[in-house]
Amino acid sequence: MVPIAVAIAAVLLFSVFLGRLVVGYVLRRVEPGPAVPGLLRGGTWIGMLERLAITGAILAGFPEAVAVVLAVKGLGRYPELREAHPDKRSPAAERFIIGTLASYSWAGACGLLGVWALTGVS
Repeated sequence: MVPIAVAIAAVLLFSVFLGRLVVGYVLRRVEPGPAVPGLLRGGTWIGMLERLAITGAILAGFPEAVAVVLAVKGLGRYPELREAHPDKRSPAAERFIIGTLASYSWAGACGLLGVWALTGVS
């Protein structure tokens, strides 16, 4: 039998690191062209941390924290997104929304899978 702490750590690592590949794949499917350097810098690290927070919150039985993560991310990125293209559609804003939805969907699915697995384990 796998200790619960090991199972939780495995789910968190799965969410964070495999999620990076999943979100990258989704963004490449949407934007087949070359990446724009400097566009939403730090997004990879922010995505990894948000998946950790979301999956951890679901595993801890506190899914309401997902709203807090979303609010913090939105408020933190809003000025950068607004300045990019104030008058027209922003590629940065589209990338932000698509990446966020892909990341949150992956983290939520991993969290629910982890809860399901842990309730079967204990």
